[in-house]
Parts: sequence; C-alpha cells; structure tokens
Amino acid sequence: MSASDTDLLTGAINRSLPARLVARVSGGLLRLFLVAVALLWMVPTFGLLVESFRNPAQYANGGWWDALVHPAQLTAGNYVALLQNSTMMSSFVNTIEITVPATVLVVLVGSAAGYAFAWMQFPGRDAVFLIVVGLLVIPIQIALIPVVKLYALMGISGSIVSVVIFHVGFGLPFAIFLLRNYFAGIPRDLMEAARMDGASEARIFFRVILPLGMPAIASLAIFQFLWVWNDLLVALVFSNASSQPITVALASQTRQFGSSIDILAPGAFVSLVVPLIVFLAFQRYFVQGVMAGSVK
Repeated sequence: MSASDTDLLTGAINRSLPARLVARVSGGLLRLFLVAVALLWMVPTFGLLVESFRNPAQYANGGWWDALVHPAQLTAGNYVALLQNSTMMSSFVNTIEITVPATVLVVLVGSAAGYAFAWMQFPGRDAVFLIVVGLLVIPIQIALIPVVKLYALMGISGSIVSVVIFHVGFGLPFAIFLLRNYFAGIPRDLMEAARMDGASEARIFFRVILPLGMPAIASLAIFQFLWVWNDLLVALVFSNASSQPITVALASQTRQFGSSIDILAPGAFVSLVVPLIVFLAFQRYFVQGVMAGSVK
C-alpha cells in the first residue's frame, strides 16, 4: 500500500461521526428532503392563490383544497372586485409611491456614504462611522413618538413623504454599514489607476464603484424593498386614510371580514407576489452579494 493510500485510509477512519453522516446523505436523499421542505414551505402561498380565485359563497363549506376537487368553485370575480375597490387600488398606488422612493434614496445615499467611508479621507471619518454603526441597534419603536411630534411641527403628518423619510432614516445605517464593508474590499489598485488617469471622485464612484458593487447594491435594494413593502407598524403610525399602503388597507379590511371577504385573499396575494417578482428579478445579484467575501 502506498503512502497516499495510507493517508486516505487514515483520514477516512479519523473522520467524525457527523462528517460521515453528512457524506452519506449529501446525495439524492438530501436533495429529496430539501425539495420536500420547499414544497411544504410553499403550501400556504399556494393555498392563498387558490383561495383568491375561490367563490366567496364556498368559504363556509370547506377549505381551499376543496377547490382542487371542484374546480367550478374557482372564479376571477374576486380580482374584478379588487380592481373595482377604490380603497385597495389607492392603497396599492400608495405602497408603490412609498416603497420606490424609500428604496432608491437609501441605495443612492447609502452608496455615496459607503464610498466616502471606505475610500475618502476626512476628519472624524472613523468616529462618524462608529456612530452610524451604533444607530443599527436603535429600535424603531423608540423613535415613533418623537418623530410624530417632529412631523406635527413640520406639518407633514399623515403624508406619504413622512413615511418615506422615516424609512430612509432607519434604512441608511444598515445600508452604509453593508456597502462600506463591500466597497472596502475593492482592490486599491483600481482606485489609484483611475486617479492617475485624472478621474474625479464622482467619476470613480459612478464608473468604478457602482458597477463593481452591484451585487451588494442589489442585495441592499431587495432588503429595503421587502422591509418597506411589508411594513405595517410605521404605516399605521404615520399614514392616514389617504396615504395608507396596502398592508394597512388589508388590516382594516379584516375588521370588516364579513363584507370584504372577497377582496382579502386576492389583495393579500397581490401584496405577496410583487416583492416575490422583485426578488426573483434580482436573485442573481442577491446571491452574489450574500456570498461576496466568503471565498478569497
């Protein structure tokens, strides 16, 4: 027996029991288990989809699975009622008007600040960055009452602008922290070469930093979009009847469950499918951003 064969045999014997178990199940059995978990995880979403097409008159006669046996229960009338409901449609538009600016502003300001903290020299840079990191631990609930009073003094209470400003303010610390760490990993030689070619800081930012930082920026955009789109607490506090997003509209409809049962399921599914589409559209960049820095 050669020395290499002896080393392989010794390594196989010395492997721990968990390592041997992982090696045994890392093939088809593990994949089958993961597929089963994924399918089980998607059951509520599939049930909501079926329920959104189900005739409201059949809700009291059984669960959504009955529609799979009796397809005649399915109808598009629920979505027609949803489109004709002015409250739900205006709340859907409000959600877009809140989510898009809050996401874009956080990405733009966070990218610029992350670049400044990573590659620009200015007095107190490290101290200011520590303050930004410290803001990550401040709960949203602490700021609700002071910000409500501040908005009242500014005269913007109950407006879409007030909700956007709050989301931007609490989204920036995480954005700056994430992007600064990612930008700091970009090779210094690229910056020096760009400066030697006469590029300004703004040109370096737009032509070098943003393209190379796209995975982290896309990950940040997904996180921010999902947080703002699915938010209920901030919207309940700062919005009113004319500026409420779809989460608040759905919550208010549940109080009138008997009279609005035909629009709750389709409204909830529409509220779910939009962020799902956004995630799938940026999934490639999201995976790159999550895995960035894990392999050198």
